[in-house]
Amino acid sequence: MMRRPLRPLARILDARAKGENPDAIERENLKARHEQERDQLRAQAEGRLLVLAVFFLCGFAIIGLRMGHLAGSDPVEPRAATTTAKILAARADIVDRKGRILATNLTTHSLYAQPPQMIDKERAAAELARIFPDLDAEDLHKDFNGPRKFLWIKRRISPEQQQAVHDIGDPGLRFGPREMRLYPNGRLAAHVLGGAKFGREGVLSAEVVGRAGVEKAFDAELRDPGRAREPLRLTIDLTVQAAVERVLAGGMRLMNARAASAILMDAETGEVVSLVSLPDFDPNERPRGGPRDDRSPLFNHAVQGVYELGSTFKIFTAAQAIEDGLVSPQTVIDTKGPMTWGRHRIRDFRDYGPELTVEDVIVKSSNIGTARMALMIGGEGQQAFLRRLGFFETTALEMPEARVARPLIPKRWSDIVTMTASYGHGISASPMHLAAAYATVVNGGRKVEPTLVVREVHAPGERVISEETSAIIRGMMREAVVRGTASFGEVPGYAVGGKTGTADKPDPRGGYYEDKVIATFASIFPAHNPRYVLVVTLDEPEETSGEEPRRTAGWTAVPVAAEIIRRAAPLLGLAPEIEDGSAVGVTLAAN
Repeated sequence: MMRRPLRPLARILDARAKGENPDAIERENLKARHEQERDQLRAQAEGRLLVLAVFFLCGFAIIGLRMGHLAGSDPVEPRAATTTAKILAARADIVDRKGRILATNLTTHSLYAQPPQMIDKERAAAELARIFPDLDAEDLHKDFNGPRKFLWIKRRISPEQQQAVHDIGDPGLRFGPREMRLYPNGRLAAHVLGGAKFGREGVLSAEVVGRAGVEKAFDAELRDPGRAREPLRLTIDLTVQAAVERVLAGGMRLMNARAASAILMDAETGEVVSLVSLPDFDPNERPRGGPRDDRSPLFNHAVQGVYELGSTFKIFTAAQAIEDGLVSPQTVIDTKGPMTWGRHRIRDFRDYGPELTVEDVIVKSSNIGTARMALMIGGEGQQAFLRRLGFFETTALEMPEARVARPLIPKRWSDIVTMTASYGHGISASPMHLAAAYATVVNGGRKVEPTLVVREVHAPGERVISEETSAIIRGMMREAVVRGTASFGEVPGYAVGGKTGTADKPDPRGGYYEDKVIATFASIFPAHNPRYVLVVTLDEPEETSGEEPRRTAGWTAVPVAAEIIRRAAPLLGLAPEIEDGSAVGVTLAAN
């Protein structure tokens, strides 16, 4: 801004010429300058007051919003800032389909030492060894006198142990808060849950991470702070799971089996209501390491194990042959044996005569009859059908163990492979694969994907076979229980259907064992309108009540599955069907 001169030369000269006082001009200009400066300062002050008012308004607005947010939220105790504050210790609960706790968190403490602050190191070492018998007093004393200023003693201690350590009274023994994973039901559903461990650890917190099962599969979701109050809801029914485990454990002992598994699945949705693998473990004290082989209790036989499942595959051969219009249930099949193909011979368990209907091929479980139907279908068609049933890939089950259970498929699909695969020989899959495939062929023909997580909507899968074919297969499975190899599977009131499978175990040295089998019973109930599929598998069973040991599924897996259905069906809300009174000599009379 240009400043006006106080004594402009032109006006001074003009005033002198007119005889006026030039000083008046200077006073006039000085007054005008002061007024201009005053106006400028006033404008600056008003602007600053306006900016300050805006700041105050924004501040009050922010404080008001924060107060409103706090008023609408639950009160919590503020956490002290620590160097370990970035470790996320919270982990969401896991519940069953009815909201009952399967896994939760428990507040506990860790024990550590700061040797420079310890008073009596020798006494402290001796007392700690007394409280924790797995610790050695000499080793502790040596560590306390070493160069380290910090050392862990126990990552997790009980309240009783904490009090005992506190009574030692040494200031160098410190406690750190912990949230440990607790499985209140012990071994129940151990392989489903899998277990957890500590990840990153700090003095005041520790990270809990999944080790196996759904704990590992959903590790990110369970550790998400935004979902800490939203439990993971599984399809497992805790009560049914307990009943299945109890029966399967008893059957495993009774049949002298080295391992066993059971899968109970909803035939429509693929929801796994119960999944059991024995031997099992307590996830609260999960053994170290991983399942190196199928003898480990950590090995999940239901999901991770891949076996030849024997004659349970005959259902798929019959379903495809009927679906393709090649046969009907009453079509007669040549079953004269043995059936020779090159240097290979196919035999039946016993002589069933020169011919059987397709239905009787399933009911009596004829290898020869099934092989002849497979030749009608052809190798390419057989592969395509088994692929649609899911036998060429891992299942979609939400467990890391399921991702490694890839079926073992012959590299070259020759005619002999076509015949042997039709009755479950030479192709290996997990019991979970089998359960999903059975659900597909009996629920009306819609593809089923197994799942362990409750979902609001289940989209129907692709159609694999027609409803008519599915109904025929259900009828055949019912007949297999009524008058076939699965006769011990009958459960009054529940119309069980199923198919047995007994497969020789492969010998690692080559060939097959003569006295070791995998016995499987794949069942459905009620057979006329299947609600559930149950697959029971026993590893090396041997029923010894007779003169000679019996190993076939009809004598081993079937009775165990029948007892499971007898116990579980009422728990599932299935009321038994009342049979016609005339069948048992009861006459109905009017009042």
